[in-house]
Amino acid sequence: MSLLTPEPGLVFWMLIAFGVVLFVLIKFALPTIMNSVEKRADWIDESLQAAREAREELANVKKAGEEMMAATREQQSAMLRETEKLREKLIKQAREDARQESEKILTAAREQIGAEKEEALRQIRGEVAEISLELSGKILREKLSTGQEQTRLIDRLLDEIDLSKS
Repeated sequence: MSLLTPEPGLVFWMLIAFGVVLFVLIKFALPTIMNSVEKRADWIDESLQAAREAREELANVKKAGEEMMAATREQQSAMLRETEKLREKLIKQAREDARQESEKILTAAREQIGAEKEEALRQIRGEVAEISLELSGKILREKLSTGQEQTRLIDRLLDEIDLSKS
């Protein structure tokens, strides 16, 4: 017996054993394996379909998100425009109110200045009248005999008036 050439009896029994194993595998194992392979193929197909659907949904969600962002930007710019208009309106109103208030204050100040001016003029007239009466009274009381005496008296009275004012 040689290692490279088998005997015909051994080959026969090996073929019968191989046939039995092949028959058992074909009869019992092959349907189970094929069933598993088909289930795996179906699961892969379903997964691919789910991935396609997920990709489409993602694209739809992305598109919807972009549309929402565009709408939000439009609303934001509309709100900013409205806010700017309102701000300008408020500034204009505040300026108008300030102008009216300043006109009221200026009018009141002018009226007060006019009243104070009239009061000052009345006081000055009263003082001038008093001074005139004083001067007249003093002049009349004094004896005025000469022109030089009259001049001296008038100068002295004017100096007194100037000193009393200071």
